[in-house]
Amino acid sequence: MAARVSKDNFEAEVLQASVPVLVEFYSDSCIPCKQMSPILGDIEDDYEDRLKVVKVNANFDGELAEQYSVMVSPTILFFKDGKEAERVRGLIKKPELEEIVKKYI
Repeated sequence: MAARVSKDNFEAEVLQASVPVLVEFYSDSCIPCKQMSPILGDIEDDYEDRLKVVKVNANFDGELAEQYSVMVSPTILFFKDGKEAERVRGLIKKPELEEIVKKYI
């Protein structure tokens, strides 16, 4: 299961990561976010040594959501070398997500 990060450890876990990072901004009450959980779990298992998968609760870490202009849950950001490389808003199917992941690993 994807680790939850907050503003306290976002820099260390995401921006300073040695591998690309997929960050899901989610909300506990968001149905599409719940539907994304098993997809993200599969992605995490399939690419475990080449990609880090983390989650940010947009309700509890609104400062991070605001910093990255996240307006919709779920929003997935891909970070490579400490910089945002791509963004996906809303529910996405596993094959589409894998195509994006493959660009960054």
